[in-house]
Amino acid sequence: MIDLLGLVPAILRVSTPLILAGLGVHVSSRAGVLNIGIEGMMLAGALAGVVISALTQNAWLGLVAALLAGAVLAALLSVAIHLLRADLVLSGIALNMAALAGTTLALFALTGDKGISSSLPSLTLPMVRLPLIDDIPILGPLLSGHNVLTYAGLLAVPLVAILVNRTPLGLAMRAVGENPEAAAATGVPVLRVQVTALLISGLFAGAAGAFLSMGYVSWFSQNMTAGRGFIALAADVMGFGYAWGTMAAALLLGTTEAITLSLQGFGVPSELLQAIPYLVPVLAMVIHARRRKRREAH
Repeated sequence: MIDLLGLVPAILRVSTPLILAGLGVHVSSRAGVLNIGIEGMMLAGALAGVVISALTQNAWLGLVAALLAGAVLAALLSVAIHLLRADLVLSGIALNMAALAGTTLALFALTGDKGISSSLPSLTLPMVRLPLIDDIPILGPLLSGHNVLTYAGLLAVPLVAILVNRTPLGLAMRAVGENPEAAAATGVPVLRVQVTALLISGLFAGAAGAFLSMGYVSWFSQNMTAGRGFIALAADVMGFGYAWGTMAAALLLGTTEAITLSLQGFGVPSELLQAIPYLVPVLAMVIHARRRKRREAH
């Protein structure tokens, strides 16, 4: 039997990096720059967090390093597409490949191991108890005691929604995303807006990476993002252009993965279980595309 009480914390744990990365994709895509390099930014953030945490023995400095690592790669992507005029998709793919190779090389240089950073004395980010909820039967164990980045990710959803829909920067991002030429004609600094959106996206990606390596574990492993950046891209598409929708899609995808993990040991082929978290977003995006074509046809 699946432990239903244990399933909700598992869903939140699995969904956290998808929510954070999905919000990053959401911000950049609203400015007309789809952050294909989100996977590489997450990897860089995951490694940077572990390394700096181990060197300083301070988890918060590790988190700062992870955020900066994601922002630095976002800046590099911006240079490639805005300054060098490279293709956005190809630049994002190249960034992901470079991050995978670079983090593996850095891991080997630091630890002598290409697989895992177990020799680095890294730290984990703290769990947070909610005083008003913690003592409530059933509800307390479900909603309290999660990692600080889980609560940060949930809190970031309304903040991102306000940023995109209620602020001058958000208005400029939406204008640039819909029609950059028209936005430029009205005096909107298109380049500055897109670079800012990419940097914010990189910060979210770094936070997602930090959660993977410093949330419930204290180590980095090769390619530990395992495609979660691409799943976050799917979550943004499934969210219909809204921050709340992106969160809902991330929770749905996280629920799928959590249930899949819970089904291990029930005789279900492991190959099928490993494929389910990736098949669901593909199916959802196909359904989304079909509905969008129908709306456009009418």
